[in-house]
Amino acid sequence: MKKISELLETAAALTCPVVRGIDDARLDAPTPCAEYDVRALLNHLFLVVTNFRALAAREEADFSTTPDVVTGDWRGRFEKETASLVAAWDASGAEDGVAGRMNLPARTVGLMVLGDLVVHGWDLARATGRSFDAGPALVEVLEPGLAGMAPQARSMNVFGEPFPLPAGAPAFDRVLALTGRDPGWSPAGA
Repeated sequence: MKKISELLETAAALTCPVVRGIDDARLDAPTPCAEYDVRALLNHLFLVVTNFRALAAREEADFSTTPDVVTGDWRGRFEKETASLVAAWDASGAEDGVAGRMNLPARTVGLMVLGDLVVHGWDLARATGRSFDAGPALVEVLEPGLAGMAPQARSMNVFGEPFPLPAGAPAFDRVLALTGRDPGWSPAGA
C-alpha cells in the first residue's frame, strides 16, 4: 500500500503545473463546480491544502472561512503549501490513529485531501483549457476510496449525485462521476 505522501506527491506533480499555468484573466471563468469560479476554487483548494497539512500534523484545522489568497505570488505559494502538505503526510506517524476533530482514521483523512487535490486539479484544468489525467496509480486508490466516502459526502452536499456514464467508461471518468462531475464538462462556448 502506497503512503499518502507518495500519492500526494504524484497528485501535486499534476496539479501544481495547472495552477502555475492559470492566467489572471481566467480567474472569473466558470469551473465544473457550479458554485465556484476559478478564483473561488483556488481559494478553496488553498484552504483544503493548508488545513489538511495541519490535520496531518495533528494541529487544529479551520474550515469556517475561506480568505481570498489569490494575491501576490499565489502560484508560488500554492506550490510551497502543497510541498508542505506532502511533507506533513510523510512525517512519521502521520497515517496512524485519528486526525483532528473529524475523528476519522488518519489515512482516510489523507485520502480526502488526495481526492480534493486530484479532482480540483482536474476542475481547474478543464476550466482553463488544459488537460489532466490522474493516471492509474492515483485512480486505483481514489476510486474505491471516494466510492466509500460518497454516501456521506452526498449527504453533506460535498459530492453531487453520481453522473451517469456508459459501460466501459475510463477509470478516471468513473472517479469524476462518483463526485457528481460530468467528465466531458467544458466551459460554455469552448
